[in-house]
Amino acid sequence: MADIIALVLPFFGLILIGYVSGKLGDHSAQALGWLNFFVIYVTLPALFFKLVSRTPIEQLTRIDFIAACLAATYSIFVVVFVIGRYVRGNNIAESTVQALAGAYGNIGYMGPGLSLLAFGEKAAVPVALVFCFENAVHFMVAPAMMAFAGGDKRPPGQLALDVARKILTHPFIIATLVGFVAAAFAFEPPLALQRLIDYLAQAAAPCALFAMGVTLALRPLKRIPAEIGYIVPIKLVLHPILVYVVLSFVGNFDPLWVYTAVLLASLPTATNVFVIGQQYGVWQERASATILITTVISVFSVSALLFAITQGYLPADLFP
Repeated sequence: MADIIALVLPFFGLILIGYVSGKLGDHSAQALGWLNFFVIYVTLPALFFKLVSRTPIEQLTRIDFIAACLAATYSIFVVVFVIGRYVRGNNIAESTVQALAGAYGNIGYMGPGLSLLAFGEKAAVPVALVFCFENAVHFMVAPAMMAFAGGDKRPPGQLALDVARKILTHPFIIATLVGFVAAAFAFEPPLALQRLIDYLAQAAAPCALFAMGVTLALRPLKRIPAEIGYIVPIKLVLHPILVYVVLSFVGNFDPLWVYTAVLLASLPTATNVFVIGQQYGVWQERASATILITTVISVFSVSALLFAITQGYLPADLFP
């Protein structure tokens, strides 16, 4: 257990340092802009490119792995949406944001750093695949559901064009696609450029986690939403369990890929869920509360999962 604490404590400690820093003094969300820009447009893309470009191309085309992860994640989305819409009687827009809170984990800011710390650089490929394809689907589902709910007034053609542009211009996805091309042609950057990429990649996790902590601090918890009672266990417990079961059922995956996907599914609600709620004026404060609460609880749930994996209590295949 000491090894798990040594792994997790510095990781969540960076989030805590960011949170405390955000609480000290009078800071505005705009003050965080350049750090977020550095994380989203510079360091994390460098990390994704570095790791994907060094991976054999045949490992980057595992459609079965991508499909299994998406099936599990969007099963969770459907479950939370149905609870919100038909059990609690929320409207479609509110139920959509709730469903994203249950299915959309913080795989961008937390995923790469924690996975690489826990499993090494070989975890980079499943992280990149899960991130790119799940984010692409999230970017499509959110505006489509909001349009269906009447919250997005753009014409269908304009909506489709905007969604495609958002996906194709996302810096993480661009970096991963360029990494795919580099891997396919066995391209190696010149030494000076490679060293620059390495320096930026090393800065990715600390900067991302610090920025996440500051972001949480600038969105104070005003009230605990009733939906927390089912969203938290679904996100932190049911989601990773379902990913584990689906990947085991499909089978024929490297154990490290299975464990990486399960770890990514166990992460707390993504900060992007608040951004989506804010964009459409739906469930904003409750989304912020959900992100903060799931992040705090994930300190313990993620630690427990890593303990189960490292101690051999969680076999790589449930159906050998």
